[in-house]
Amino acid sequence: MLETAVDRDEATEEATSEPPDQACTIAPVVDIVFSRWTTPILWTLNAHGRQRFVKLHRNIGAITPKVLTQRLRQLERDGLLIRTYHPEVPPRVEYEISDLGRSLAPLFAALADWSADNLPRVDQAREAFDAAEDLAATRRRN
Repeated sequence: MLETAVDRDEATEEATSEPPDQACTIAPVVDIVFSRWTTPILWTLNAHGRQRFVKLHRNIGAITPKVLTQRLRQLERDGLLIRTYHPEVPPRVEYEISDLGRSLAPLFAALADWSADNLPRVDQAREAFDAAEDLAATRRRN
């Protein structure tokens, strides 16, 4: 059987392609750091220091206690925060950002700078896109 260029390309692609979760080397970091509530939790702990659950919940806002508990456990598992249990009556639990979590501060600072510099441009691009879409829809109807 003759091998075609397409067969060779497909064989080469299969041999050299990475699994989808490894195609982008920062994908695991994005999954850890930028899940829905991780950023506000880490941001709050970094800004306000050690906090008890109720205060942290108040400082973050719209998150439910169940989701906050889940995210805190995951962040503790990932090493991004430290949970300290004080065996008192009543028991007291405090959360604080770990050194590993704190190492993300430059990333958050860079994102805050990017946001300040570029979100107005993103808004303009969205408005232009939406206006073009509206115009196209109006033309299709006429």
